[in-house]
Amino acid sequence: MEHMNEFEKQTSRLWKLMGSHSVMVLSTCAHNRVTSRPMSTVIIDGKFYCQTDINYLKCKQLSENPNAALSFKNFSIEGICRIMGKPTEHDFFMNAMKEHFPSAAERWSSIPTECLLEITPTLVYLWDYENSKPYMEYWDFQSKTYRKEWK
Repeated sequence: MEHMNEFEKQTSRLWKLMGSHSVMVLSTCAHNRVTSRPMSTVIIDGKFYCQTDINYLKCKQLSENPNAALSFKNFSIEGICRIMGKPTEHDFFMNAMKEHFPSAAERWSSIPTECLLEITPTLVYLWDYENSKPYMEYWDFQSKTYRKEWK
């Protein structure tokens, strides 16, 4: 890890802290309407993946505005979403879903109108405490910078 810069070191730590999957709240927005809903989400190679029906409001909002946010535990993730086609067309996703959310994979993935969402993070932040003092950590994926701020 000697050759890694601070952002790379901290990002490696970030992925370990987050783990490989969680139920996360997905927020989307279009026409000044923000909506949120929980989603079974897997994290693969630094991106967040979930599935939904192409006819649902969240997909319609993402088609108009690809900016999305996810939150879980004490993490907030801002990113850009891409609709990738059918979940069953992507083995990496199906394997992860079957491992972590088998009932969701079985129930939803093969529905003809189901689609795969890929969210590429632009900014991740984390609230935490050290010695009872609050701080936030920020991973800016656009500028490839990391910072920690005491509150």
